[in-house]
Amino acid sequence: MKRIIVFFAAWIISLPALAQNTFTATINDSRSAQPLPGAILTFPDLQRSASSNAQGRAIFLNMPDGRYLLEIRFLGYEARQDSVTFPLDSSRAFIYNLVPSEGEELEEVMVSSTRSSRTIADIPTRIEVIAGEELDEKGNMKPGDIRMILNESTGIQTQQTSATSANASIRIQGLDGRYTQILKDGFPLFSGAASGLGLLQTPPLDLKQVEVIKGSASTLYGGGAIAGLVNLISKTPADQRELNFHLNGTSAGGLDLNGFYSEQFGKAGLTLFASRNSNKAYAPGKTDFTAIPEFTRYTLNPKLFLNFNDKTSLIFGINSSIEDRTGGDPLYIEGDGDATHSFFEQNKSERVSTQFSLNHKINENTELSVRNSLSYFDRKLTIPDYLFDGTQHGTFTEASISTRGEKTEWVAGLNLWTDQFKENHQTEVPLRDYTQTTFGAFIQNNVHASDWLEIEAGLRGDQIVDYGFVLLPRVSALVKVSEKFNSRIGGGLGYKTPTIFTEESERIQYQNVLPISSTTNKLEKSYGVNWDVNYRTTLFNDRVSFSINNLLFYTFLNNPLTLNPEAGNQYRFINLPGHMDSKGMETNLKLAYQDFKLFIGYSLTDAKIHTSGTLSPNPLTARHRLNNVLMYEVEEKWKLGAEAYYYSEQILNDGATGKPYWIFGFMAEKLWESFSLYVNFENYTDTRQTRFDTIYTGDISNPVFRDIYAPLDGFVVNGGLKIRLR
Repeated sequence: MKRIIVFFAAWIISLPALAQNTFTATINDSRSAQPLPGAILTFPDLQRSASSNAQGRAIFLNMPDGRYLLEIRFLGYEARQDSVTFPLDSSRAFIYNLVPSEGEELEEVMVSSTRSSRTIADIPTRIEVIAGEELDEKGNMKPGDIRMILNESTGIQTQQTSATSANASIRIQGLDGRYTQILKDGFPLFSGAASGLGLLQTPPLDLKQVEVIKGSASTLYGGGAIAGLVNLISKTPADQRELNFHLNGTSAGGLDLNGFYSEQFGKAGLTLFASRNSNKAYAPGKTDFTAIPEFTRYTLNPKLFLNFNDKTSLIFGINSSIEDRTGGDPLYIEGDGDATHSFFEQNKSERVSTQFSLNHKINENTELSVRNSLSYFDRKLTIPDYLFDGTQHGTFTEASISTRGEKTEWVAGLNLWTDQFKENHQTEVPLRDYTQTTFGAFIQNNVHASDWLEIEAGLRGDQIVDYGFVLLPRVSALVKVSEKFNSRIGGGLGYKTPTIFTEESERIQYQNVLPISSTTNKLEKSYGVNWDVNYRTTLFNDRVSFSINNLLFYTFLNNPLTLNPEAGNQYRFINLPGHMDSKGMETNLKLAYQDFKLFIGYSLTDAKIHTSGTLSPNPLTARHRLNNVLMYEVEEKWKLGAEAYYYSEQILNDGATGKPYWIFGFMAEKLWESFSLYVNFENYTDTRQTRFDTIYTGDISNPVFRDIYAPLDGFVVNGGLKIRLR
């Protein structure tokens, strides 16, 4: 951490020297304030043009003295003009907020996961974006991590893997968490040993948006995205300084102190996120074990942005965190333990990862990109009489080239992944050390075939050392029937490399889990398809807006990896002689009337395992889920929200059936110009598994934990202060 702080201080000192008198313009969406990459800026008199980069920024160098007309255009937005006089008035910031064209909705935002310059309305791949006010409101509920942001989305379920430490993974469309790829700005930073803690160690304050692709997303990001992909997109600096603080406290003993700073210094920009998140050991209703562990976490994420000229830019960032998390028997944690009250589960972790991206425009339509990340994750998981201690090192390197024409876009590249895990403590089973290396190549093409048809096709080839070569085709299409009605259909192949880091092994703290063997274990291979239809219109003389989206999905997974008990109380991963499939539907409905907005989401998931002539449901999958959210918002004054979520019964790994349940919540926020106050009543009916089911068998000094399928913390009130300074 000291090296990080010293390095960051050196950045601050060097920034003023980089400032130059150049013309820089930032293009944003007028409603969401999100950057608009790919906007075209033109000085007609000078016959000079430039397009905005991923931060919505365009730069012109060596502009002659005089007064010139500037034109700004972007698909789906009203054109804008301005008059610019050179030499520039150094006090003026050139920020242009474009207004969506008539009939366009706020969803006309740019996404980065597909690496296309098109808006989300013109991309064949189905992408869900959580951004703006929705991201901000979900951040009120859990400012310390992103579980709430994802868990309350249709078709996504956060699965708690530890009864006492609250470790969790994310499930999409009924598939286990290891089949979902989680990225940060397109970099794979949360895999392997870090996966059980990744959701808990990612506060949302520095996020601009969250992009979710459901189903196979293998072309650009590799075969691991079988169930889907979640890409966490960080904020970028604008010409106007941003300084935000988020202070939050909970009735369960939680305290979150988050801060975010962003500023542009001429050709250089900087963002800095820092936080301290903590909680006391919390066991509601005098339960035997903690529902929320005692923990303290420090996070520091600095990022530097350099625009050397109008063609070349560089981004370098560091993500770092240190956490000490202990759950278990409350009496033991508070220092009053004895021979009976002696169980605990402690996770000590350190994470450092880098993000490097260099982009160079070869010409107006072609860009070369080189990206690299290095990651370090050290974890010590301790329970009585057992220690799991290991360190993971990972690297990701990619070189790609993209070109954009009037009707087509191409992106192609090469990449290299390395993943090395080394166990630092010998246990009763052989060391679980491994090294995985994957070489990949990909190409993707987007075609504007006609005014009503967009096509996206891609192909990836991966060579996985010890497991062979895999070819992964993928294709999607967008059909625009009318301005109100469109449909997307797509599908592709995927794979998952065997690893000991799964929900099953996490649940038993990796005790007596034998290592993966490349001679007996093999790749899990999949194919999947999805088809959705979208319709939007207005009702009652345009007083009510209405939209509905319905998605049908199917995923087939061959030879799924499972943890199988063996003699001697040991466990071995085996590939089942059969397959697993998940099929179902998701429906999302939105209604808006004046200051009221109603969201209703329903998902039907049927996930089953087919092996040796038998058919069984995939455990911990709610067949029916219902999401209901009603919001009342007076712009810049009040936000009120009521929520109701339903989960149907779930089959557990021990063969029992979990009970169905509802969760209700209410949130209120009062806004002023530079700050706001909020309060959130989460799960106010106190729904928790310990009220209607057990979470362990045996005695409290040597418990055997059952699956966690419902909340454990129950009714929790949290509230806080958000400060916005400029």
